[in-house]
Amino acid sequence: MKTIRDFDLKGKRVFLRVDFNVPMDKGTILDDTRIVEAMPTIEYALKAGAKVILCSHLGRPKGKRVSELSLSPVFEYLQRRLKASVRFLEDITSEEAKNFVSNLGEGEVLLLENIRFYEGESKNDPQFAQLLASFTDVFINDAFSVCHRAHASVVGVAELVKEKGVGFLTEKELKYLTKVIGKPERPFYAIIGGSKVSTKIGILKNLLPRIDKLIIGGAMANTFLAALGYKVGASLLESEYLDIAKEIIQEAKEQEVKIYLPVDAVVERGEEACEVLLEEIEEGDKIFDIGDETVDYFCSALEGAKTLIWNGPLGYFERIPYHWGTIGVARRVATLNAVTVAGGGDTLSALKMAGVLTAFSHTSTAGGAFLEYLEGKELPGLAVLK
Repeated sequence: MKTIRDFDLKGKRVFLRVDFNVPMDKGTILDDTRIVEAMPTIEYALKAGAKVILCSHLGRPKGKRVSELSLSPVFEYLQRRLKASVRFLEDITSEEAKNFVSNLGEGEVLLLENIRFYEGESKNDPQFAQLLASFTDVFINDAFSVCHRAHASVVGVAELVKEKGVGFLTEKELKYLTKVIGKPERPFYAIIGGSKVSTKIGILKNLLPRIDKLIIGGAMANTFLAALGYKVGASLLESEYLDIAKEIIQEAKEQEVKIYLPVDAVVERGEEACEVLLEEIEEGDKIFDIGDETVDYFCSALEGAKTLIWNGPLGYFERIPYHWGTIGVARRVATLNAVTVAGGGDTLSALKMAGVLTAFSHTSTAGGAFLEYLEGKELPGLAVLK
């Protein structure tokens, strides 16, 4: 794949697919991280004399105009942040759209309204893709987070444009993910948590041939513990996946990958939080976190790591006091002399809570695309750029 550096952008209409899907409350942007991450690519294009057309989604309006999901607050943000003329196109299907694009000057920016206001986006409608392509000389995808979506602004327009590549943020995501999945420096360890085994089967099976150790936490660990004969009380348990858990445990043995599971837990017993050994879990207990012994056990297992990937919290971190297990392990990972990559919304929230978000080599905000990449799936938004 080419990158934005590979093109002469002066005077060109650069259609830049970005991810401005930021949290908002009544028109106020609560977290501008995703916009900030796109700035290097935007500023590079502007400095190169491009006519920059920014395209993003916000939420899931399902092809309808929803005022609360308008990108107008992002437009106002960009006006304040960028040292360039910024305009806003409310309807790309209108007659004035052509004038907006044709009158765009070098070093100027045009932000399109929420691309998911149009049904043709998610359907990858050929006519809608053709409309987007008519605005475009160079297509740059800097939204790795939507590369798993075969949408018009991700795949359709790219199929119709000759000059296409990735921006700096997508390039960075790929740099770390291909390093981790492709040729990681060993020992290579993985921490996989979250609530359900069912959502992580693909990741676990794809990682097993590549890793040396697998640490499993979160509610999904309950299914593995139950598969080994432990009682997990009234905790979240996917009993229909017990056989899958046993299968993964067996595959790990065959591939000489050591699996680390909790040895104690913090449970909700009545209205109290109690730390107990696995053998002490009672019928009504709900496991909400790993205990101190497990934190020490997991942290010891991390010794010597040269590459580590993390997806999924190790407990119900949103509820105090069930956040300490994830925080304890996160702070140990932050001290490793290793390439450390983390992804997934809950994972990043937990790392931020632990105060170690910036200590990781790379933190991916890509969500679904991050997970599908870890599963070994080909992402349509990347395939079309090859």
